[in-house]
Amino acid sequence: MTTPAYLNALRAFEAAARHRSFSAAAQELNVTPAAVGQQVRNLENWLGIALFSRAGSGSARLELTDAARAALPDIRDGFDRLTLGLARLKEAGARTGLTVSVSPAFASKWLLPRIERFQQACPELDVLLDTNARPVDFHAERIDVGVRYGAGKWPGLVAEHLLDEVMFPVCAPDFPGLVGGMLSPEALAASTLIHDLSMADSPDYPTWRMWLDASGHTAIKASAGLRINNSAAVLQAAMEGQGLALARSVMVRDDLAAGRLIRPFADKGLDCPLTQAYYVVYRPECAALPKVKAFRQWLHDEARATPAAPTRLTPAAHLPGSG
Repeated sequence: MTTPAYLNALRAFEAAARHRSFSAAAQELNVTPAAVGQQVRNLENWLGIALFSRAGSGSARLELTDAARAALPDIRDGFDRLTLGLARLKEAGARTGLTVSVSPAFASKWLLPRIERFQQACPELDVLLDTNARPVDFHAERIDVGVRYGAGKWPGLVAEHLLDEVMFPVCAPDFPGLVGGMLSPEALAASTLIHDLSMADSPDYPTWRMWLDASGHTAIKASAGLRINNSAAVLQAAMEGQGLALARSVMVRDDLAAGRLIRPFADKGLDCPLTQAYYVVYRPECAALPKVKAFRQWLHDEARATPAAPTRLTPAAHLPGSG
């Protein structure tokens, strides 16, 4: 029996066993009852065993033999898996989209200003950005690839290092108290501090208290000010002149280059290094997908084209992560 005939005969048997009737199976399969009966007889002849017996004299109802009853669950499971596999192949052929998971802040401050270059390089792909602030389940939500900030370990995901960063104070170029683009200690003490709470649960994430102590401004109070739990919103508040912000270098790079924000302290050696970083993440089974490979390569190319963050960290040796 050839493979197509083998599958057709199994399908006829499974339908007849489910309906306990050749006629009902024939209606489902859009063939004649005689065709279903012939397929079942062919399978019985090939196997050398009987699959059905009549329920009684004159009855049209089919009864499974013991051997058929024992094998039926595996045959049904096999057809279910074939159906699922074909559905996935059909979906893979139809999909030309790339689903990318990133935080809202990373999307607005780094990815979106650059994503047009990827779309120009891969015009056949439709990019769908998932910008949930919460961690998403890549399997359940069918995420192809993403960028996450952390220590580089997430269960079930491959992580490739993308970008490091440091933190330093920034403000609007017309911020009150600036003299020649710099702030004096007196102006610093009188300024409103904007606190970034996006990583407040991380014990080694630099705070204004840490920066003030490292820079020698131990008498300046750091408890008051504006508190925001989104890094992009922190920078927006600083651009609007609402206070001084401790900015993450990856997030603030474009705003500094455009002059929307400035660094009001000359000693860049007081930058706070961060122990966490940005990583490209994806499911292992997606690694070989051309669309995922293309996006990963583009992200790494963009990261290499991004100017390096300042590295003169010696004066702030007692800050978290700088040892």
